[in-house]
Amino acid sequence: MPANLRPDKNPMPSQPPAQRAHNFDEVALGYDEAAALDEAARCLHCANMPCVSGCPVNVHIPAFIEQVRSGDFEAAYQIITQSSSLPAVCGRVCPQENQCEARCVRGKKGEPVGIGRLERFVADWHNQFSAAAPVRPAPNGHRVAVVGSGPSGLTCAGDLAKKGYAVTVFEALHLAGGVLVYGIPEFRLPKRIVQQEVDSLRQLGVDVQTNVVIGKTMTIDELFEQGYEAVFIGSGAGLPNFMGIPGESLKGVYSANEFLTRSNLMKAYRADAATPIWKGGRVVVVGGGNVAMDAARTALRLGGQVSVVYRRSMEELPARREEVEHAMEEGVEFHLLNNPVRILGYQNPDDPRDPKNGCVKAVECIRMELGEPDEKGRRRPVEIPGSEFVMQADVVIIAIGTSPNPLIKNTTAGLEVNRRGGIIVQEDTGATSRSGVYAGGDAVTGAATVILAMGAGKTAAKAIDQALMG
Repeated sequence: MPANLRPDKNPMPSQPPAQRAHNFDEVALGYDEAAALDEAARCLHCANMPCVSGCPVNVHIPAFIEQVRSGDFEAAYQIITQSSSLPAVCGRVCPQENQCEARCVRGKKGEPVGIGRLERFVADWHNQFSAAAPVRPAPNGHRVAVVGSGPSGLTCAGDLAKKGYAVTVFEALHLAGGVLVYGIPEFRLPKRIVQQEVDSLRQLGVDVQTNVVIGKTMTIDELFEQGYEAVFIGSGAGLPNFMGIPGESLKGVYSANEFLTRSNLMKAYRADAATPIWKGGRVVVVGGGNVAMDAARTALRLGGQVSVVYRRSMEELPARREEVEHAMEEGVEFHLLNNPVRILGYQNPDDPRDPKNGCVKAVECIRMELGEPDEKGRRRPVEIPGSEFVMQADVVIIAIGTSPNPLIKNTTAGLEVNRRGGIIVQEDTGATSRSGVYAGGDAVTGAATVILAMGAGKTAAKAIDQALMG
């Protein structure tokens, strides 16, 4: 196929906004074969491969795209999985625009190659048409425990299993996948996709045990006593942050973590669900990251009139631009340069919610302006005195970040953490202050992206292999 020098990438087919705003089906529909072949032909196969250096797990991008271009989609999949244990996930939720695609040469005079869209196409093609199970390597006689089945844990487990390690993954919840199943909505990442990725690891020999809370059901010390020679902690950052403003204890105030877990993991959006969740009414989502967009778009699909309140301007909004655009198209309103100062409530004995502490009726906000840059280079939001105003609300969802759960650090002697509760590690190995214990992902950094957590899992797996095998 001749090179395709068209400056724009093939568009991603998707559900129309008016339709998708009322269902939980996947928004992006994926490339068909013709679009994938056409997009693959846009790759210039640069000699220095800048896209690979932009990928936290170093997928050999030009090589897999060359196989797509030749029509050998299974070969493309095998190339991707040499570096990534979760290609169908990464093709959907990774911020390629800030990583591999940001370094694509085609982006200098047009749009970069749609690397993420091609990765998704290849993974979906494999899952649909390939019946071949992964080849299980010969055991090497070593045992490793992985705490948490999120992106970092699954990646570490997959890389070690490919080298013959007997790997056991311990997951606190009843379903494997970590933030991929409790945090990211069905319309962005269908849970069947996550299950397929977990099943592939099981076929490699990874033992996944759910409903095991390390630090409570078992400790790190007990894992070593059971014969595990190394432990990787990828327990994520599941402890929600709050603003510390009056009214956060009112009924109708959710952390985004709780709200999304009820909807995603517990399927509360279904009519027959046993898990309660607030549906409809006026919903205010506080925050501007990807989690805030997920919460806002979920609340919209549950029948809410949704507003996002964020203290900076659109230019500083940290969420992926694609997610912001989707939210706007679907009807989410954005109230920028505003910040809540208190949540107002009322007491009504006839309200179906527990009236003991009062229920949400409004959010008082103050208008902001941007001042001098902070340590990250973003202009600081500054309150405008006397600019307070009130927004009516039935539900408030706080989406301003999460912190690592303190359970493991509180039950593991010799494990050093920073002031935010993140486990301190050596950057090049993931090794902690405790011998034989490694960590990575959100448990170290706080809430970050899926692909960065995967990169940390790969780093630790390599270090564990070098420590145990020399």
